[in-house]
Amino acid sequence: MSRRIWILAVLILAAVAAIELAVGRNPICTCGSVELWVGARDSPKTSQMLADWYSLSHIVHGLLFYGALWLVARRLDVGWRFLIALSIEAGWEVIENTPMVIDRYRATTAALGYSGDSVVNSLSDVLMMALGFLLARKLPVRASIVAAVALGLVPLFVIRDNLTLNVVALIAPNHAIQAWQAGG
Repeated sequence: MSRRIWILAVLILAAVAAIELAVGRNPICTCGSVELWVGARDSPKTSQMLADWYSLSHIVHGLLFYGALWLVARRLDVGWRFLIALSIEAGWEVIENTPMVIDRYRATTAALGYSGDSVVNSLSDVLMMALGFLLARKLPVRASIVAAVALGLVPLFVIRDNLTLNVVALIAPNHAIQAWQAGG
C-alpha cells in the first residue's frame, strides 16, 4: 500500500482520538495504567487497555470487511478498500462510545458495568481490525474462514461472549442467551 494510504490511515486514527477526547472519553483507564492484556470479561479494566477478549472480534471485523469489500469492490485498489474498512471501524468506535450505545450494551449484553472504551482501547480496536484486514489479504480464503471461526469460538467458550452474541444482544436480546452468559 502506498505512503498516501498510510498517511490517511493515521489521520483517521487521529480523528477517532480527537472526537472521543472532545466528547469526554478517558484517554486511558481511570485506574491510571495502560496494560497490554485484560483477560477477565467483567473487569473494570476491560475495554480500557490495549487488548482484551473483545479485541478478537475486531480482528474478525477486518477479515469480514476484507471479504465483503473484495466481493463488492474488487476493482478498487486494496489500499482504498483498506481505508474504507478503517473508516467503517473508526465510525463504529465513535458510535459505540456514545451514551446511547453504552446504555444499550449495559442493558442487553454480557458487558456488565460497561462504561465505554478508553481512547487507547478504541484506537487499539481499530488497529485490530486493520490487522484482520491485512491478514485476510495475505491468507488463503479457507485460512481466513478458519481464523474467523476460531476467533469467534475461543471467546465464546472462555468468556461466554463473542461478536455474534454481541450483535444478537444489541439487535434482538434473548433471555436464554443472557442467562447462559451469566452462568445460569
